[in-house]
Order: sequence, then structure tokens, then C-alpha cells
Amino acid sequence: MAKILINGSETDRLDALDRGLHYGDGLFETLRIRAGRPRLWSAHVARLAHGCERLGLPLPAEALLRDEADQLCGGMADGVLKIVLTRGPGGRGYRPPHDVAPTRLLAVFPAPVHAPEYATQGVAVRLCDTRLGHSPALAGLKHLNRLEQVLARAEWDDPDIAEGLMQDIEGNIIEGTMSNLFVVQGERLRTPALSRCGVAGVMRAQVMAAAAAQGIAVEEGRLGLKELAAADELFLTNSVIGLWPVRRFEGNDYAAPGPLTARLAAAVEAADD
Repeated sequence: MAKILINGSETDRLDALDRGLHYGDGLFETLRIRAGRPRLWSAHVARLAHGCERLGLPLPAEALLRDEADQLCGGMADGVLKIVLTRGPGGRGYRPPHDVAPTRLLAVFPAPVHAPEYATQGVAVRLCDTRLGHSPALAGLKHLNRLEQVLARAEWDDPDIAEGLMQDIEGNIIEGTMSNLFVVQGERLRTPALSRCGVAGVMRAQVMAAAAAQGIAVEEGRLGLKELAAADELFLTNSVIGLWPVRRFEGNDYAAPGPLTARLAAAVEAADD
């Protein structure tokens, strides 16, 4: 069972006119809890602040968010914290209300159950049919409009497939349904550009910073199926799973983990606030 705070109160009741419900008008963050503490807190709050600035949403005080997060996470050995921020209740129609009363929702959940070998031996991944539309105004944001990912994830029910990769409308590989993607060719590290669609993940940024610290340049650009087929290593990232090597994708086998993937996995596992 999830434990929930809405605007600081222990309740699971949300205003029926909340714009997050009606229009997806809001943002969210998903953090891994370890030993009663949310990991990479500062990075998640910074991304939330960036999203609020772009959407014109008031940002709650960080001290308030942290106090509520600590209330929920304390004593939890391993779990997931989700922070949702919406523009709050409003009338019918797209125009935002002048007097915004944001909704702040924090909830904790048990840690997801994944096979331990996903991190140590890699995962099998498929290509999704559902594609991502271009929306530069929302690109990079962890906004509440996630129906493309919902449709993509509904495409398979094979327990041997851990994730699906999504293309944009031009056939560029952008990300997984729940993850960001990195491609290794020799000592070259590449990741899809997210200027037109996709989510700029916190763990993605951690990997890029770890690579820079080790003198490894990261190229952001367009990647297609041809580039993935020619890769030496592939790996996936998000804040809950950390880093998963990819062992198989669309008939291609990869080192899992390869040497560069293993180095970066060790570096980001050690990162924390």
C-alpha cells in the first residue's frame, strides 16, 4: 500500500477539478529510497524547479518538500518516492486560472521487484511500435502527459523483455518507455538528443557527469537502428533501476555489462547527496 500526503495531509482524496487530472497539467519526480533517504534529492529538486519555470508553475519551498519526504521515507529501507505537482483545481477550459493553488502530492511505494541479474547480466529489450511525437515546448520535461509511454508499454507482456525502446516520428531512437538509452562504440559514448521529445532523466545526467569525470566525451545526437546494431554496448538508466546493461535487442547481442558500462555503473552507484 502506498503512503500518501496531499498538500501535507494524510489522504488519498484529490479535488475532482484538479488540472493534473483533466489536462495532465503538472510534473512529477520519481526517486529511489535507500535507508530511509531519497537518493539524488538535489538533482531531482533542480529538475522539478526547471520544469516549474518552463510551465509557469509555482515551486513549493524545498524545505517543505524535504520535510514531507522525510515523513514518508523515514524507516523505509528500500522503496520509491513519487512527487507530483499540478497547477491545482480549475474550471472547465484550457486557460490556467489567475489564482493558482497548486496541488502537491507525495507518495511512497515498495521497491519494484526486478531480477538481480538485470543489473549484473543485462536485459533483453524490444522495439516498440508506438512512436513519440515532436513537442519541443515539452521536450525533456517529466510532465504528466505520458500516454505514449502507456501505449508503448501495453504492447508486450513477455516477462523476458524488461523494456521497450521508442522511436520518434522520424525513426530516431529516443528512449525507453521508462528509461534513457546510452550507446557505447569503443570508448565513444552516445545518447539520443532530447530537443524535440523525450525525458531528460536525472540518472542520465548522473551518467554524463560520471563520464566527464573519467575523461569520456558524451555525444548527444540522432541515433537509429543502424547505430544500435553496430554498438559494442548498450545500457539503460533511470533513478529507480540505476543502470541496466542491454544484452539483446532486435536480434543483436551485446556485452552485458561491457567494460565502459561497468565503470559507469560503479560510478553512479556511489553517487548520492
